[in-house]
Amino acid sequence: MNNDAILQLDLPGIKKVKSGKVREIFDLGDAFLFVASDRISAFDVVMPNGIPRKGEVLTQISHFWFDRTESLVPNHRLARANDPLPKQLQPFADRVARRSMIVKKAVPLTIECVVRGYLAGSGWKEYKASQTVCGIKLPAGLKESSELPQPIFTPATKAETGHDENISFEVAAKMVGADIAEQVRDLSLKIYSTAREYARQRGIIIADTKFEFGLLDGQIILIDEVLTPDSSRFWPADQYAPGKGQPSFDKQFVRDYLETLDWNKQPPGPVLPADIIAKSQAKYLEAYERLTGRKL
Repeated sequence: MNNDAILQLDLPGIKKVKSGKVREIFDLGDAFLFVASDRISAFDVVMPNGIPRKGEVLTQISHFWFDRTESLVPNHRLARANDPLPKQLQPFADRVARRSMIVKKAVPLTIECVVRGYLAGSGWKEYKASQTVCGIKLPAGLKESSELPQPIFTPATKAETGHDENISFEVAAKMVGADIAEQVRDLSLKIYSTAREYARQRGIIIADTKFEFGLLDGQIILIDEVLTPDSSRFWPADQYAPGKGQPSFDKQFVRDYLETLDWNKQPPGPVLPADIIAKSQAKYLEAYERLTGRKL
């Protein structure tokens, strides 16, 4: 395994406009450049070392899903996965190739569009307390990881730091307008249902996912990453067993390892050992290979 994870990205002469937990966003003038680093966060803390090729996996899975969903909703891509880099980026090819996406400059909506098909995470916690998820009443008797009778739309606020906060549809409608809220709800459910059906045939359950939408010339378009192991819960279908938490294709090995440490879940995060990095990398690569049927 190559241990050279790309953690910090600066492109001299090209203005960086934002640095997130994983992504760096650069201004190309008439477009943005999204670059996915190999950083990994857990419990909202970015670890000091990363997962080699993780950024490549996230970007290429997003390209795959943009290809499959563009008949349902337009998206922000200006260049496809195998398009050559523009001239101004060619000097940085070793740092951005395969892990970057050139996108339109949309105005992001102020809500995250979460769709849940199974009961997990914060949804399971709320259900145990009130038999609801984001205020949506659910049937009695569901267990952790149970499949829901039908997928539900559970929007959230966007937090610059810490956790996003679940909100009701009514609150989302006040934030972005009722018409836009209804459009993104319907689009989110449609994209999720289409992707879930496809992934299930490839041995992956997409338990839930988070979409982001933006406005461009008054039109709603799909932006950011799409249906990746970082924005979704991917479970191996052949190991699915409701009544407990499920193994997954993302940060599970990292989270499980961190839970064994005497660490208060505050920065700085501990250095991850080589075997945890290797197992995590293998899971990210497996998710790509299962979904696409190709080696990365």
